[in-house]
Amino acid sequence: MVALAFSAATLAIGGIAYIVTHEALEKQLDHRVAVESQALLDQAKEGGPASIAQSIRLREKARNSSSLDYLLVDDAGRPIAATISPLVPLKEGYEEFFRFRRGRYTGVGQSLTSALPGGLLVVIADRHDLKEIDRTLEMLFAGALGAMLALGVGAAALIGWLTRRRLSRVDTTAKAIIAGDLTQRVPRDGSQSEFDRLAATLNQMLDRIGALMDNLRQVSSDVAHDLRTPLTRLCNQLERASTGEDEAERAAAIHAARNQADELLEIFAALLRIAEVEGLAERRALVSVDVTALLEEMADTYRPDFEASERRLLASIPPGLRLRGDRRLLAQALSNLLENALRHTPSRTTVTLTALASQSTINIRLEDDGPGVPEAEADRLFQRFARAEASRTTAGHGLGLALVKAIAAGHGGEATLSRPARGFGVIIRLPTPARGASDASLN
Repeated sequence: MVALAFSAATLAIGGIAYIVTHEALEKQLDHRVAVESQALLDQAKEGGPASIAQSIRLREKARNSSSLDYLLVDDAGRPIAATISPLVPLKEGYEEFFRFRRGRYTGVGQSLTSALPGGLLVVIADRHDLKEIDRTLEMLFAGALGAMLALGVGAAALIGWLTRRRLSRVDTTAKAIIAGDLTQRVPRDGSQSEFDRLAATLNQMLDRIGALMDNLRQVSSDVAHDLRTPLTRLCNQLERASTGEDEAERAAAIHAARNQADELLEIFAALLRIAEVEGLAERRALVSVDVTALLEEMADTYRPDFEASERRLLASIPPGLRLRGDRRLLAQALSNLLENALRHTPSRTTVTLTALASQSTINIRLEDDGPGVPEAEADRLFQRFARAEASRTTAGHGLGLALVKAIAAGHGGEATLSRPARGFGVIIRLPTPARGASDASLN
C-alpha cells in the first residue's frame, strides 16, 4: 500500500510537471513565432513584400536545426518566397498543428498567418523538438515511476522482513516464558529504535514478573518453614486440651492455643500487608506529604517510650521536607523502625532520627549506637522472617524490615542498611517532586 501511494504521488507530480512544461514550451514557440512575424511585418512597411522575400532567402541560407520556416504568398496564393510547402489551406491567425513539407520531410508546426498588402505571410515553428522534449519527459517520469515502485516494494519488503524478524524474537521469548523459562529476555540491539525501546519495556516487565515470582516462591518457602513450629505448637495445645482430664489444665491449654492462634493471625496479617504493598494494591490517590511534620510527630510519639525504657531518641529534622506519597504507609514504615529500635537495643542506647534532602531524594535515617548485627547477617535482614541471631529471644516475626522495604519501593524509592561506624541503621531514600519521573511512578 505504501509503494502504491508513493507511485500514485509520483504519477500525479509527473503528470502535473509534464503538462506545465509542455504548455510553457508551446507558449515559448508561439512567442518566438509572434516576434519573428512582427519583425518581418515591420520590415514590409519600409520595403514591401520584396524585402520580406529577400529576408526569407537570407534566413534559408543560414538555416540550422532550430530555424523557423517561412511562407510568403501573393493574393492568388502563389509562393513568392518559401522554405516549406503547406499541406493545409492557409487562414489568418494562430494554428497549433500546421502540416507542411520541406523537401522529403513532412512535419507539423505552430504557425502564425498574417495578412499584408498583396498577400499572406506564414511563420512556422517546427514541433519536432517539442515532441522530443515531451518524449524525454515521458521516459523520465516513467523511469521515476518504475524506480519509485521498485524502491517502495523493496523498502516495504525490507521493513516487513525486519519487523517480522524483531517480532519473531519477541515471539520466541514469549514462547520460552510460557514454557516455564522465566529467565528469557527479549534481545536488544542498543539502537534506541522503537523496537529496541519496546524490548527494554518488555524486559522491565519480565524483570518485575520474575521478581514477583521469586518473591512468591520465597514467601511460600518462608511460610512453610517459619510457620511449621507455631502450627505444631498449636496442634499440641489443642491435643492437650482435648485429652486433658483436669479442668484447669484444659483451660490453660485452650488459653495457650488461643494465644498461639493470635500469633499466627498476626503473622498472616503482616504477610498480607507486605503482599498488598508490593503488589501495588495500595496505589490510592497520593497527596503532598509534609515529611518534616510527620517525622517530628513520630519522634514526639515514641520519645516517652524510649525514655521509659532508659533509651534516648534524638531527632534532627530540617524544615520544608515534602513529597508525594501515602502518609499512613510512611508512618507505618517509621513506626516499624522505631519499634525495632525499642525491641532490639539494650538500655542506655541512643537512637538518632535524621533527614536530609538532596536534589532528587529525601533520605531518612534511623541509627543507633547499640551492638549492631554481624556483617554476615546484615544483608538478609530485609527478607521475610529474617532475624539476627541476637534477636531470636525477643518478640517479633522478622517481618518489620520487609514491610519497610516494600513501602519504600511502593513510593519509587528504596530502603537499605546505612552501616554506621557503630551500631545499626536503616536509610530510606524517597524521590521528591523535583524528580521528573517520580510523580509518574507514584500515580
